[in-house]
Amino acid sequence: MLEIKNLNVSVEGTKVLKDFSLSIEPGTVHAIMGPNGSGKSTLSKVIAGHPDYKVESGSIEFEKDFNKIDLLELDPHERSLNGIFLANQYPVEVPGINNLDFLKESFNNHCKFQGASEPTDQEFEKLALKNIDRVSLSPQFLYRGLNEGFSGGEKKRNEILQMLLLNPAFSIFDETDSGLDIDSLKVVTNCLNEAKSSENAFLLITHYKRILDFIKPDFIHILKDGKIVKTGDISLANELEKKGYDWL
Repeated sequence: MLEIKNLNVSVEGTKVLKDFSLSIEPGTVHAIMGPNGSGKSTLSKVIAGHPDYKVESGSIEFEKDFNKIDLLELDPHERSLNGIFLANQYPVEVPGINNLDFLKESFNNHCKFQGASEPTDQEFEKLALKNIDRVSLSPQFLYRGLNEGFSGGEKKRNEILQMLLLNPAFSIFDETDSGLDIDSLKVVTNCLNEAKSSENAFLLITHYKRILDFIKPDFIHILKDGKIVKTGDISLANELEKKGYDWL
């Protein structure tokens, strides 16, 4: 589904990702762990198309309907329309933009791109109410400003609400577990486990093993100094809990 080859990325003249390569198949969950400054969040931003990150060389190909798409040639909104989703580490507040309106506009744009009919306002509101219940947020959050006054955990659950509505093929979760209490973590991971299918794939970026106790990755990759230095299964995360990163 996603093929990254020899990716070199710099930020403000500093090289962050160095000949980075990763292949992700449909139906799989990959987790990336690593120390601070290793390039984990940079990877998520580059896949999503953040303009502050300069791709010096390499490629990112996304396969959709048996066609390969060069993601680096697409703007961020085009990547989203093609099925790429990023749950941000720090979701931003957007005062004055109603959360329900934002969700409906996003949903309608995906419908247009896919050639599907748009729901009526009443139909979409019903769909949003159904899914906001799944992320254990009060319906009132739909009618507030986007993330305005939300707690950290509420912002993260609102990101998962966006994912449930858009149903992307490839989702990146950049430290979604950061700042979540155990109840919120269970809500978020239950939604991810329900959303998993043979036709989509997840990339979890995390510092901690605890999220991996609730959503089991097929592969764990350790990123250090801009490169994957080790790949394994859940036992690798257990080893990191005991040894840290210095032994790598």
